[in-house]
Amino acid sequence: MKRFFTSESVTEGHPDKVCDRISDGILDELLRQDETTRGAIECCAAYNTLFITGEVTSKAAVNYEEVARKVIKEIGYDFGEFAYDRCKVIVEIHGQSADIALGVDSSMENKAGGEAEDLLGAGDQGMMFGYACRETEELMPLPIVLSHKLAYRLTQVRKEGILPYLRPDGKTQVTVEYDGKTPVRVDTIVVSTQHDGDVSQEQIASDVKEWIVKGIVPDALLDGNTKYLINPTGRFEIGGPEGDSGLTGRKIVVDTYGGRCPHGGGAFSGKDCTKVDRSAAYMARYICKNVVAAGLADEMQLQIAYAIGVARPVSVYVETFGTGKLPDDVIAEVVKKEFDLRPAAIIKKLDLRKPVYSQTASYGHFGRDAFAWERTDKAEQLKSYAK
Repeated sequence: MKRFFTSESVTEGHPDKVCDRISDGILDELLRQDETTRGAIECCAAYNTLFITGEVTSKAAVNYEEVARKVIKEIGYDFGEFAYDRCKVIVEIHGQSADIALGVDSSMENKAGGEAEDLLGAGDQGMMFGYACRETEELMPLPIVLSHKLAYRLTQVRKEGILPYLRPDGKTQVTVEYDGKTPVRVDTIVVSTQHDGDVSQEQIASDVKEWIVKGIVPDALLDGNTKYLINPTGRFEIGGPEGDSGLTGRKIVVDTYGGRCPHGGGAFSGKDCTKVDRSAAYMARYICKNVVAAGLADEMQLQIAYAIGVARPVSVYVETFGTGKLPDDVIAEVVKKEFDLRPAAIIKKLDLRKPVYSQTASYGHFGRDAFAWERTDKAEQLKSYAK
């Protein structure tokens, strides 16, 4: 059966990603000074103004404006109204709500005693999803992998001076044709990139095919019918927050699986590891990747749900879409037996109190080996269940 699936990505200069990068940059700086920091930092960027807000409880002393300007400079906004040394920065940060802290610090399960891991309750209610499949070596869906790689390449050729007329803002999108569940070709590639005013669209189209698409999209997936839509509006000179407002946490599908599986709704960037929106989503990916790497399924989706202040999840749901070597309910029991899903245990397992978050803020939180949740160190152990 022929079908098509599309995913998108954006560069670090996209206005929403500027906000994600600043939020995670601030979080990392807080964690460098105090690993027990709790924070939920959010930004809004519009035209010439950056607004930083949220909650932070920490012993760290951080100059939020200074961190933000450094990130903006690193991204490449040294021009225009949102230039790092020109934009206006407004900071309104307050401490974590005492009511929220009470639930996190002493979970309901531990009021009558219990294990140390029960002392840290979930920072909020909600459901988180993880996913893995065999489409790529990263065990990720092909459309989002290609979209991220194209977006990263846009930034790379700009920063290396290969295409110096490029500017930081950009978007990519890839449509893959499937035969059943097997990807067979790339049907459409969309690339929109901000640029200097003195370059022609013809030059941009030629350079994007040569320097961006070539070497990223395998030749075997391209054919004479593959469609290229490069700067389809015809011009993209005004970009970043100067062209469109940005918000932390607005690219949650870009951050995860490109729409291949559901999303619980919680964003990641700016949140410390006590927020299960982030930590449990990372754990869910870790579990799915290990189950698939172990050969217990070719595709797996996992949902974990929590109640605020309660350490143990209220539900664990597995879907393998008919690819499981064991029934889904049996795999769910394996997950509960082999993986400790209490927030404190997740934080310890994935070493989430380290300042590792800035590098997650662009080009996807999943599918890159730099992160602890991408390890497959449990796969060998899980293989025993196939027997």
